[in-house]
Amino acid sequence: MFLLRDRGRWAAASLGKRLPSCRLRSDSAAPCRAHFDVVVIGGGHAGTEAAAAAARCGSRTLLLTHRVDTIGQMSCNPSFGGIGKGHLMREVDALDGLCARICDQSGIHYKVLNRRKGPAVWGLRAQIDRKLYKQNMQKEILNTPLLTVQEGAVEDLVLTEPEPGYAGKCRVSGVILGLAQTLEKLGFVVGRLKTGTPPRLAKDSINFNILNKHTPDDPSIPFSFLSETVWIKPEDQLPCYLTHTSPRVDEIVLANLHLNSHIKETTRGPRYCPSIESKVLRFPNRLHQVWLEPEGMDSDLIYPQGLSVTLPAELQEKMIACIRGLEKARMVHPGYGVQYDYLDPRQISPSLETHLVQRLFFAGQINGTTGYEEAAAQGVIAGINASLRVSRKPPFIVSRTEGYIGVLIDDLTTLGTSEPYRMFTSRVEFRLSLRPDNADIRLTFRAHKDAGCVSPQRYERASWMKSSLEEGMSALKSIEFSSSKWKKLIPQAPISINRSPPVSALDVLKYEEVDMELLASAVPEPLKKYTAYRELARRLKIEANYESVLLYQLQEIKEVQRDEAFQLPQDLDYLTIKDVSLSQEVREKLHLSRPQTIGAASRIPGVTPAAVVNLLRFVKAAQQRQAGVTEHQTN
Repeated sequence: MFLLRDRGRWAAASLGKRLPSCRLRSDSAAPCRAHFDVVVIGGGHAGTEAAAAAARCGSRTLLLTHRVDTIGQMSCNPSFGGIGKGHLMREVDALDGLCARICDQSGIHYKVLNRRKGPAVWGLRAQIDRKLYKQNMQKEILNTPLLTVQEGAVEDLVLTEPEPGYAGKCRVSGVILGLAQTLEKLGFVVGRLKTGTPPRLAKDSINFNILNKHTPDDPSIPFSFLSETVWIKPEDQLPCYLTHTSPRVDEIVLANLHLNSHIKETTRGPRYCPSIESKVLRFPNRLHQVWLEPEGMDSDLIYPQGLSVTLPAELQEKMIACIRGLEKARMVHPGYGVQYDYLDPRQISPSLETHLVQRLFFAGQINGTTGYEEAAAQGVIAGINASLRVSRKPPFIVSRTEGYIGVLIDDLTTLGTSEPYRMFTSRVEFRLSLRPDNADIRLTFRAHKDAGCVSPQRYERASWMKSSLEEGMSALKSIEFSSSKWKKLIPQAPISINRSPPVSALDVLKYEEVDMELLASAVPEPLKKYTAYRELARRLKIEANYESVLLYQLQEIKEVQRDEAFQLPQDLDYLTIKDVSLSQEVREKLHLSRPQTIGAASRIPGVTPAAVVNLLRFVKAAQQRQAGVTEHQTN
């Protein structure tokens, strides 16, 4: 996506017609039919979130896409969320993004994964009706104020001299339609990744009766903080089914490796969502899960999750027939592999603006990620920061201590990636604090204050929830009885009657057997009112569970934030600076990644602790010298 306007005007053709080969420039003296602050290239999951975010921030935004009717298209799996990915969706929603609300209007099977573990790592997930999602997303995008959608293909950038005070060798001031200039020619490092997709199966050809049936959650938990319920009742949702591969599948794969395109290629594929061929090679003599997932309420297709494959179609059919329940399954579309270019994400800053070209932002698969959720998370941040850049305001940065989005972007911009990057809870240091249930408290107020991208409705909802949680926690702490009295009031709770000091209602709520409804039935006043809203009652239970351990984690977060607070100069030339002991290798790594804080510099592979200390000393000394010069000039 591209931020275009500084103080100039922007031309765009009318909606619904393809743009001719022409220039869109900020310094054009020609009459213009429309004015745009931000232009977003591409109507995928990153592009739609970016365009909507920029428009919410008050920027007149143009979304350029090859075809308007493909906006909201789910190109691969028919699902959103999951472990780690569900956190990203909640955070995108807390920033007033779109995908969570659209999923609440389009899902056909809602399930929370990882429930055997604590709420901090629960993974909200839903099977999505492809057609409904596309319809609802297009309706949202095409009715967003300040957002214009236009069909067209962009192949080049108009580049001018860089703005003083910002990193970059040039700045983008427009786009050219219909010519050929690649980002690689600008000096961006380009890599290549691969991914794959499974075959699609005819629903009526599968023997579901012998398979393990999985029903949705009742009640279903929505993705969005604005949704009290999802659009469809649990009893009307569609089930998923679980089956497994067989030893015969391994035999077919191993006997035909020479025909497998992904095995022959040296391009790196997804480690955590590998093809069936990769799984057979990596984990021999195992049975692998295959989830049979519906693609829509009225769809005749089934998506066999876990069966990505690039073998020839006839061999795919043989392999499918060796799987329980699929013996007579009919393959409608074969699976296939995809290779794609990406740009090394160490070439972008945490705001997602590129180091090389000012006012040029990258978001989505171009940064080496995989998944709708990772794309949406980058898109909303890029859109917000593009709008802030127009008004010359500081960028909106989510740190590792504030959200999964911060971890995602920090990993990409400091570590880069050599395989399709996917979000997991294991990547996050402060999981107890960065839970899916509290994303609104963590991000909505910051987004409202620092970015202006949050609607009044969302701000009011988050404010009500925050005050209700604080009031509820205070009430729970204020109610104290002896352990013996609690035992009489709530015999289900395993409270030891030998506990001598008074026990608070908050302590009782921490027991697994106790929820707010049970507690309120024992102590109606003042607790009953906190059970009227199911989401509030659920969140009070989670807050109680983590209340004590969070004190330790908050101290760890403060220690990390001290490092993150020390900003490195944007215009620091790591390759030529003197009076600092840095190896050539370290200089090159710092030059490529251009970390914004000393904490980010410390996470770059190959940047030693000694180098970090030397850099810190150098920057502090330079700042002290500058402060001395300024003071002398003032006197």
